[in-house]
Amino acid sequence: MSTYVYGITAKSHPALPRDMGGVGDPPLPVRVLETGELAAVVSDAPEGLRPKRKDLLAHQNVLAEAGAAGVVLPMRFGSVAPDDDTVTGVLADRAEHYKERLQALDGKVEYNVKATHQEEAVLHRVMSENPEIRAMSDANRQAGGGSYEQRLRLGEMVVAAVKDREAEDASELQRALEPVAADVSAGPESSGWLGNLSFLVDRDSAESFLAEVEQVRKGHPHIELRVNGPLPPYSFVEPGPAEHAGSTAGPGIAQE
Repeated sequence: MSTYVYGITAKSHPALPRDMGGVGDPPLPVRVLETGELAAVVSDAPEGLRPKRKDLLAHQNVLAEAGAAGVVLPMRFGSVAPDDDTVTGVLADRAEHYKERLQALDGKVEYNVKATHQEEAVLHRVMSENPEIRAMSDANRQAGGGSYEQRLRLGEMVVAAVKDREAEDASELQRALEPVAADVSAGPESSGWLGNLSFLVDRDSAESFLAEVEQVRKGHPHIELRVNGPLPPYSFVEPGPAEHAGSTAGPGIAQE
């Protein structure tokens, strides 16, 4: 049976609660695989695993229990290896990397910050900052709306200006929050967000980080910010003994 991987920790990590259940219906027993100075928190992988709420919560609960006792490198939901030997083999092969990551992430959490524009507010800002757009808008209005070509040209100018504003605001957001974070990782680009950033934050400094987020929000009323955290530092762990289900599998790694 294939092996479901929740996270990687040190062999010296305190033992997990007895009889802990993980993903699956009924929940499959969570166990620990050890090799050298490292250990992996795993269970058997259920057949046909899908991101259902019950299993997502089970994955998070295992990581929360393990993380409460010490640093854990979290794997994303759906991380599956062909068998136990594959897991321990990759732990052995990448031992120095995982030990470095465990040290670097000790006492740290992740906050994901997504930013979007408030449409009316950003249009107002673009108009106020761009005299050419403002002049063309006024001219079209005085001409009863302007010709089709004039309206098209105005629309193209506004779209370009908004895109420029998005890039500038994304850079400003990162520059403002980087000083109060230990590291930053850019998430996948999406047409729905002007910024999708994950910040690695010292657990003891979380309040300072969130206070800076509020300062950014107050200073940029045309931007909506969505903050999710604290989270296990998923964005700061390279794929290890398993890949996220649905992704391209690496050498020796099977997909669920």
